[in-house]
Amino acid sequence: MNQLELIARLKPETAKIDAAMRQDLASIDSPRLKEVLEYAIFNGGKRIRPLLLILAARLCAPQAEDGPGSGLYRLALAYEYIHAASLLHDDVIDHAESRRGRATANRVWDNTHVILAGDFLHSRAMWLAGSLGGVDCLAALSRATAGMVEAEFLQLANAEEMSRSRERYFAALTGKTGLLIAAACESGAIFAGAGDELRRALAVFGNNLGLTFQIVDDLLDYLGDEGKTGKAVGNDFKEGKMTLPLLLALETATAPDRARLLNWLAAGSAEERRLALPEAREIIDRARGFTTARRQAETLTKEALEALAPFTGRPELSTLKALTAYVLKREK
Repeated sequence: MNQLELIARLKPETAKIDAAMRQDLASIDSPRLKEVLEYAIFNGGKRIRPLLLILAARLCAPQAEDGPGSGLYRLALAYEYIHAASLLHDDVIDHAESRRGRATANRVWDNTHVILAGDFLHSRAMWLAGSLGGVDCLAALSRATAGMVEAEFLQLANAEEMSRSRERYFAALTGKTGLLIAAACESGAIFAGAGDELRRALAVFGNNLGLTFQIVDDLLDYLGDEGKTGKAVGNDFKEGKMTLPLLLALETATAPDRARLLNWLAAGSAEERRLALPEAREIIDRARGFTTARRQAETLTKEALEALAPFTGRPELSTLKALTAYVLKREK
């Protein structure tokens, strides 16, 4: 299945997810809160997390509920809401000015409105998970959100200490992205009444897919087309973040090249790093940081697909395989 076929197959599902969100948000009394949320949520998101929950549920129970008003689709919203809340808060923390090609919500309104909107989505997600998925779904989502916060602290520490530890990098990556996608997949299995083995298999798949997604994000931050990604290239380096291409380059670069990278990271200002980005990109490329990071993403993708072995023959399997390939090859 190629990318166009995948988009055509998923389009009806994303439309149902959007319809379910509009139905859910219609109950909000505050016009301003509704305005902020609609601006932030209905802005071209891929809906990967809720899609994975729905596909996981159908892998485990082919007759899983259908339609925007069903419990399955409403449960799936919990994962889009947590994702959207994290993006709102990230934009405030990062002083971001654009996302997906337009002004961030904190530029249109202010930090107070955006933080409160994110808090609402977080609380709504927890209510949906607990009321529709029970204690196990609520526990999975709670573990993931707690892990996301801890990972942000770890990422800050990694930047402050200029940590060159791959172990700490992947710990931050797992918390930031892997846990939430793993929890979405596991929650689909929980909703479908699957046993522990299938729940674990889907959680492993989701975690590896999430790690792949984030490594590709790291690559796009250096190599992406701003017209496609909708955000400025080079933000990670400008902010001094130790992402995988940079870590790998620091391991293999020549001594002079390594010294230049470390000097920009340790002594340079954000503006100096912005100006140094083209040269830094050349150094990382020479040290095969981009190539090796891509190879790591490919390995994680392979491990993700291997975790789906218990589901051989299920019709949703081809969609999940195509979605995995899309995550690895995406350009935005």
